[in-house]
Amino acid sequence: MSPSTAVPPRLEISGLTLGYGDREVIHGLDLVIAPGEVTAIVGPNACGKSTLLRSMTRLLPPRAGRVVLDGESVHAMPAKQLARRLGLLPQSPIAPEGITVGDLVGRGRHPHQRAFARWSAADDRAVAAALEATDTAELVDRAVDELSGGQRQRVWIAMALAQESEVLLLDEPTTFLDVSHQVEVLDLLTDLNRAKGTTIVMVLHDLNLAARYADHLVALQDGRLYTAGHPRDVLVPDLVEDVFGLSSTIIDDPVSGRPLMIPIGRHGVLAQRGGSTDRRIDRPRGGY
Repeated sequence: MSPSTAVPPRLEISGLTLGYGDREVIHGLDLVIAPGEVTAIVGPNACGKSTLLRSMTRLLPPRAGRVVLDGESVHAMPAKQLARRLGLLPQSPIAPEGITVGDLVGRGRHPHQRAFARWSAADDRAVAAALEATDTAELVDRAVDELSGGQRQRVWIAMALAQESEVLLLDEPTTFLDVSHQVEVLDLLTDLNRAKGTTIVMVLHDLNLAARYADHLVALQDGRLYTAGHPRDVLVPDLVEDVFGLSSTIIDDPVSGRPLMIPIGRHGVLAQRGGSTDRRIDRPRGGY
């Protein structure tokens, strides 16, 4: 898919209520995912971020409301049809015991396989491209359960890329990765979005990485939409205070020009270099 020749799919959530047993997690959520762009979902632990992604791929049926892809409910679409259009990398996925990297990444091609059809050259190209993009080609014959946490995460991302879906949902894709690989993965997802027009939706805990890489931020609080919009409009001290309970100041990221959150906390003291006094940072009022 090319952004110049194809219209990105439209993913809409309306009146969505989700829960487990007697516990309601998402409460009447309305949200439109920006087509063909990168969206990051942020919020504190247990606010419903992962639950929302699960429902968007119909792993969790709604108690009320709908998730709609180009006008059709995802919960009514045939499984393979949905998987060709929308892919999910969940948190802490589990690989079959003893499976090799090549076999696992190849499973990303399952939605494109037809009954009794043979593995194709297109499948080979998709898997090879996914391995190369994630720097995992040299691991292709290794067993997944022998890899480090960071290597495993990159292999799972390769499997998601091999699926070649129009919409890619990722739940904490930088988990287990050191800072250099976090940046590499987010650069990779940005490249995928820009080159193919893939709609990317990812849950991130790091507010600054979310603000740097996302075109849109969606902030959840207690299972409800707190706000959504461009990072410059969303990542402000009031949001950090209200949603995360943290005092902060916001400056311009000197690299990206995006907002950069500096936490203050209870011990918000900067030691002045070469001096004997400390300077306390007071929480700014308002926005920037």
